Amino acid sequence: MSQTLEDTVGAMALGLQTLPSVCWVPLALVWFGQTESAMLFVVIMGTVWSVIIATDYGARSIPPIYARAARTMGSEGMHKWTRVILPASLPFLVTGMKQGWAFAWRSLMAAEIYVTILTGFGLGHLLHYGRELNAMDQVIGVMIVIVLIGLLADRLLFSPWERFLHSRWGTNVKAS
Repeated sequence: MSQTLEDTVGAMALGLQTLPSVCWVPLALVWFGQTESAMLFVVIMGTVWSVIIATDYGARSIPPIYARAARTMGSEGMHKWTRVILPASLPFLVTGMKQGWAFAWRSLMAAEIYVTILTGFGLGHLLHYGRELNAMDQVIGVMIVIVLIGLLADRLLFSPWERFLHSRWGTNVKAS
C-alpha cells in the first residue's frame, strides 16, 4: 500500500534474502557465542526474508476490487487488513512459509556445522565429522535423512495447508 515502505523494507528484504545463510554464522558467533541462540539467529535470518517477500507479493496481488468492495461495505484500516487483505493473501503466505522452511532447514545445517562442533550434536554435526573422517557413507546417509525430513515436512505440514487454502479461496488449478 505504501511505495516508500516497498522501496525501503521491500528492497532490504530482497537484498537480505539473497545473502546465503552461512554468512550470518560469524556474526551469530560473535553476538551469541557457541550457543543454540546463535543457531536460532542464523535460522531466523535465513528464513524471515522469504516469508516477508511472499506476504508482500500476496497482498499486492489481491485484485483491487476486493479492497473497493470491502470499503463499500464499511471496512477500513485494520479491519480491512485482517478481514480482507490477509485472508486473501494466505495462499501466498503459505508458499512463503514453505520456501522459508527450506531456507531454515539449510540454515540449520550450516549453523550446526559451525556452531555445534564444540557444543552439541545434530545432523550438521554428523555431516562435519563424516567429512573429517572421510566416511562418505555417513555423509550420504545424513544427506538422505535431511532430504527425507524435508519431504516429510512438506507432505505433512505444507501440502495439506496449501490444498485447504487454495480450495477455500478458489485458487486451486485442476488438471484438464
